[in-house]
Amino acid sequence: MDSDQNIDNLVDEITRRVNARLTSEAPSAESSKPASRTRREQEPRKRAPRGRNYQSGSRKEEQQPAAELAGLIDHTLLKPDASREELEKLCTEARKYGFATVCVNATNVRFAAAMLEGCSTMAIAVVGFPLGAMTPGAKAFETREAVRNGAGEIDMVINIGAMKSKDYALVLEDIAAVVSAAEPKPVKVILETASLNHDEKVIACALSKIAGAAFVKTSTGFGSGGATAEDIELMRNVVGPEMGVKASGGVRTREDVESMVQAGATRVGASASVAIVTGEKTKKTYARKYSKGGY
Repeated sequence: MDSDQNIDNLVDEITRRVNARLTSEAPSAESSKPASRTRREQEPRKRAPRGRNYQSGSRKEEQQPAAELAGLIDHTLLKPDASREELEKLCTEARKYGFATVCVNATNVRFAAAMLEGCSTMAIAVVGFPLGAMTPGAKAFETREAVRNGAGEIDMVINIGAMKSKDYALVLEDIAAVVSAAEPKPVKVILETASLNHDEKVIACALSKIAGAAFVKTSTGFGSGGATAEDIELMRNVVGPEMGVKASGGVRTREDVESMVQAGATRVGASASVAIVTGEKTKKTYARKYSKGGY
């Protein structure tokens, strides 16, 4: 109990300090960019594997070549009825365009890893997906299985109910269990930001950093909302330059990607990845609400 109380006290202090800093760094009328952004651009991202050279805040991304844009994207297929043919197409596209990863359900990661053998694109798996309502032990087991089957990164969903209940000790334990099970593979922590209020987003980011995660991530793509530039900027301000920030949920165009990168994202999850890098019109299948099974 003392340990739980210590965590609660730590979280309260983190939240107070972060909110105070964010208030003091609010943008002026003359500038829409936080004062801390310039400092962040000058510092290397220590824990943002892949895509970290695509720096937030730089206007150069507007002319970024398609190959470099592709290097930011986790090419995603997470619908439960994904067929082997669809997975093969996903991996073939990833090879062709040079996407950072393909993101699939854990049951498909062995197949994807085999398809991608010999190229720079890695297979990554989601854990506790999409609800996050599993025990830390169950998520840790799923993580070990995914890594054993070839996952190069893990995208886990936090225990949203514990977060809403202010059971911060359980949230921290949950993330730490997955980080430990994945070691040395990086872990992205999916916050499901549409389900959290401002302070809960701040606390979730802080706990993810304490637990040793490599990224914080906005959404599963199956919730009530997706990534917003405002949430990305908040997450970046909380975790600082040491961690990656992934935007996912409703990112369907090049302009969407540029907006997220400008706000501080270093990775983007999308199912409309090919349309994003080629500039083609997004197909109707991607225009449907992302809760149908895509990002």
